[in-house]
Amino acid sequence: MVCMASPPAPAHDKPAWGGSAMADFDMPAEDVEAIRAWFDDWGAEVARRDFASARRRFDPDVLGFGTWMDHVEGLDALEARQWRSIWPGIEDFRHLTEGLRCMVSPDRTMAFGMTVWTSTGFHEDGTAYERPGRTTAVFTREKPGDPWRCVHTHVSLFRDVPQRSWGRRG
Repeated sequence: MVCMASPPAPAHDKPAWGGSAMADFDMPAEDVEAIRAWFDDWGAEVARRDFASARRRFDPDVLGFGTWMDHVEGLDALEARQWRSIWPGIEDFRHLTEGLRCMVSPDRTMAFGMTVWTSTGFHEDGTAYERPGRTTAVFTREKPGDPWRCVHTHVSLFRDVPQRSWGRRG
C-alpha cells in the first residue's frame, strides 16, 4: 500500500489560512518508500539493540516523547533515557509498515509518518506478553533525494499494555 494524501476538503471545510498544503500534495512514491524503509530499518535496529546505527537516523537536536520520558531534548538524552531504558528488556520489535500513514511537504524537505509496531515484553517472572504500540515521527532533509533525518518521535504503548518489560529471564 502506498500512502496517498487525502482528497482536498471542500473549500468551506478548509481553515481560514487555506488548508493543508501537505494533504493536498500528491507525494512521490519514492518519498513514501524512503519513509517506509526508515521505519523498517529503525525497527530492525531496535530489535538488534544497535544504538550506534539508530543514532545516524536522528538529528542531534531531536525532540521526543515516550514511555519513560514525558519530554526528551537531544539525541544523547533520547538514547540514554529512553532507548536504553526500553530496548534491552524487549524482543522481536518490528514496525508494521504495511499500515504506514504519512505526508510529505510540497517542497519534499519535511514529512511525517505514523505506524504501529509489535514487540515481546516480559513480566517480572520472565513470562512473555504481547507489547504493541505506535510511533509518530517527523522528518526533515536538505533537498529531495537526501536521506530523511528524524527531528521528533512519539513512541508509546497501546492502552492496557504493561508499562515495564523486565527482559527475558534465565
